[in-house]
Amino acid sequence: MDLLDWHRGRLTSRRLAVLVEHMPRDSALARELHGEAAEWSVTDHLIAHAVDQLREANWMFSLVNRDEDDEPPEYPEPFPRPGTGASPEPQEPQEPLPLINTAEATKFFS
Repeated sequence: MDLLDWHRGRLTSRRLAVLVEHMPRDSALARELHGEAAEWSVTDHLIAHAVDQLREANWMFSLVNRDEDDEPPEYPEPFPRPGTGASPEPQEPQEPLPLINTAEATKFFS
């Protein structure tokens, strides 16, 4: 697909908007708009959340089954997620990325 076709009149604005809206998540435009979060799918977020829940369950198990004289174990670190740095705060699972907003994306083509 040649974007010059839009300037030449061979590609309609509506067709261009549809193509931009339905670009894959790993496209350069999605990475530019959403950063590292564009590389994470809903499945990746769910797996990271499951890992956090398993860590918490193991922590609770070791907390309840320790000797009374021992120090309590430290709370587990959450699995790092995109855009939150090395040690993020515990958080709810993130919503999947929205489709690319056509109005926002067209600024890259003008």
